[in-house]
Amino acid sequence: MPAVQLITSRDNPLLQRLRKLAADPGAYRKLGEVWLEGDHLCSACVDRGVDVHLAVIADTAWTGPEGHALRNDTQADRLTALATQANKVVVVPEALWKSFTGLESPARLGFVLKHEAAQAIQPGLPTVVLDRLQDAGNVGTILRAASALGARQVVALKGTAALWSSKVLRAAMGAHWGLHLVENATMDDLEALAVPLVATSSHADHSLPVAPLPDPCAWVLGHEGQGVAPELMRRCAMTVSIPQPGGEESLNVAMAASICLYESLRRR
Repeated sequence: MPAVQLITSRDNPLLQRLRKLAADPGAYRKLGEVWLEGDHLCSACVDRGVDVHLAVIADTAWTGPEGHALRNDTQADRLTALATQANKVVVVPEALWKSFTGLESPARLGFVLKHEAAQAIQPGLPTVVLDRLQDAGNVGTILRAASALGARQVVALKGTAALWSSKVLRAAMGAHWGLHLVENATMDDLEALAVPLVATSSHADHSLPVAPLPDPCAWVLGHEGQGVAPELMRRCAMTVSIPQPGGEESLNVAMAASICLYESLRRR
């Protein structure tokens, strides 16, 4: 059983840090901690075997020997079981959750993980390159698709939404721990990939279903409004177009990523 601490003060340093992590998408880089909120995300973290530094749980959900849930139900038992996977458990009054939660409906459970600095690019892996994507939901969805469809690495160029922000974590639903993640990369850093770059374009060399796709490759996905930067596009070994017989002008970048990653997987 991990050590358990009860916190009741809104001004406690831990709760102050949680408020910063919930409010500032890039705060994890300064604080060296990542805040996961919600039982689904915490469960995915445990299933991946991640070392959980700290669990924070509401008193209404805590059924450990040091206390009893104010609401006695099976959900509370499940949240307590997840919390005890951490090295330490902090119990707070549910009323305090509203001071640091990033969700409209308080989740009653969250994990604090140690965050390490950005890792170096690994060569030779099926990869996704994110070029200044702004929408956290898109970024998280792409991470989830990458993990599900066989990519092993995601490289985010400078200007891309913070990969470990709360919104990206929620959209990715555990995919972070199935991928090698690199942040704040430059275009020159991409040389270390040692695989061809492939991008989508309306003025493409090939149509995706018949394109001679290299494997492994790095799929390059660009800014939602501006697309892939011209300099980066010039570095691509190939461009492909996704057939759209329905006549839409373009696809959402996360949807396009899923289609391209599936095509790579299908061929593989």
